[in-house]
Amino acid sequence: MVMKFWTIATLLLVSASFIVARPITVTVGNPAPDFSLQNLEGKTIKLSDYKGKIVVLEWINPGCPFVKGHYSSGNMQSIQKEMTAKGIVWLTINSTRPDHPEAYNATKSKAILGEWKSNATENLMDEDRTVGHLFNAKTTPHIFVIGTDGMLRYSGAIDDDRSVDGGKKATVNYIRQAVGEIMTNKEVSVTTTAPYGCSVKY
Repeated sequence: MVMKFWTIATLLLVSASFIVARPITVTVGNPAPDFSLQNLEGKTIKLSDYKGKIVVLEWINPGCPFVKGHYSSGNMQSIQKEMTAKGIVWLTINSTRPDHPEAYNATKSKAILGEWKSNATENLMDEDRTVGHLFNAKTTPHIFVIGTDGMLRYSGAIDDDRSVDGGKKATVNYIRQAVGEIMTNKEVSVTTTAPYGCSVKY
């Protein structure tokens, strides 16, 4: 009986430890947690630096065909320029692990994004993948939109094209839709979609 008690107690302790150890991820409708990452110049950028602003997070991997498609067509840069002109903050985040064949360090990433003429506010490196796991970013691209109140309002695909053609056949752009609704004090009508693209190389 004593042995059985201690066996059950041990199992409960192990289960409790597992639950505590599980990573916490942000979900739509909840506050977006603050984070800090270095940009391509080595400067530390915090999400809280942009408190009170709409923030778009774009997970990126320059080696991904889906990312290349959106940049080669000019689609991503066009949306970035449109959003930042409205005072919206756009942050790209690269969570590719450093030893992966598609990994690009800050210097190479800066050269590529310069060549692509990125219009992002900041381009950030997440080499330890902490922020990627925090937001449960699954693909490149994977888009998140944070409202002026700091709440995560949208998570998912950039549009409904789901091809490597860079949004040429898209009938709806979820970023424009979500941001437009936030700016006019409306509830975001589509809060979650399935992201498409290459898997984030954790």
